Amino acid sequence: MPLANQPRTCYCGEVRPSHIGQKIVLKGWVHRRRDHGGVLFVDLRDREGLCQIVFDPQHISAERFEAAGALRDEYVIAVEGLVRRRPEGTENPNLATGEVELLVDEFEVLNTCRPLPFKLDEYTAVNEDVRLRYRFLDLRRPEMQRNFLMSHRLYQEVRNYFSENGFIEFTTPILTKSTPEGARDFLVPSRLNPGCFYALPQSPQLFKQLLMVAGYDRYCQIAPCFRDEDLRANRQPE
Repeated sequence: MPLANQPRTCYCGEVRPSHIGQKIVLKGWVHRRRDHGGVLFVDLRDREGLCQIVFDPQHISAERFEAAGALRDEYVIAVEGLVRRRPEGTENPNLATGEVELLVDEFEVLNTCRPLPFKLDEYTAVNEDVRLRYRFLDLRRPEMQRNFLMSHRLYQEVRNYFSENGFIEFTTPILTKSTPEGARDFLVPSRLNPGCFYALPQSPQLFKQLLMVAGYDRYCQIAPCFRDEDLRANRQPE
């Protein structure tokens, strides 16, 4: 079966010494590559982190080794190989996977990549306009991924706390009618009723009050709110 059709064994950042001696499949982006004396090292990256993979010309055919030499940053590849312990003195204590590496038996390029507008690492300062223009690349950066992961964990902790204390989570409507609030509404034209508009809610207050009157005394929600007003240090349109 082609590697592209095989599921990954685990994420790159999850490879541990417990995997030593096992054959596994990894998939991810080429983060960086290094040629050390004829042996090619590649840091393979996915959402969980990096894993060092090794292309050894004594372990794979000359044709496949030459193909590995053509890999560039952000190529998407699938690799299969044997997990082994790194040689003594080459461990990286700064990586969760720093004690192990993957000796590649076979690999497949799933997608190539053009030259990047900026490096996807934590050491390159990038203009914000460039980051927003290439947002799909910006979201791959380790800093951004850590922020999203932190947000996810925070949401989970908040939800778990309220659930354990008898709260019920609701999702209130996004399209509603305009109501007097402290800022201007964002208006959405109605296709079925020309000349009429929905408003995006500035807060879930009215829906919350309906739920309270209906007997849901312990209500919780992480709700988006929309205000059509100028930016402030602590406020934005959404």
